[in-house]
Amino acid sequence: MIPNALLEEVARRFALLGDPTRLRLLRSLHEEGELSVGSLAAVTGIGRVNVSQHLNRLALAGLVARRREGTTVHYRIADPTLDALCDLVCAGVVERARALTGA
Repeated sequence: MIPNALLEEVARRFALLGDPTRLRLLRSLHEEGELSVGSLAAVTGIGRVNVSQHLNRLALAGLVARRREGTTVHYRIADPTLDALCDLVCAGVVERARALTGA
């Protein structure tokens, strides 16, 4: 079992991943690899300031990493567990949707 001290960290991680905007950013990084803030804003349709704020939260939690190239900052997924977690959760969501629609 997970010790109580770690439950707080698990809850923080799920809270970070519970935001649709951050999930869109992570999906784009998963699909494209590494992207700048401007590229992420263009791909997702989210404003640059908003993208930057969300990426900063994800970076502080260690979920994404950043690399500076001049004045441009590029982001990539840094936590290797995100792929497996997303696969597991998405499979459950798809299965639930199928059960509800009878498909």
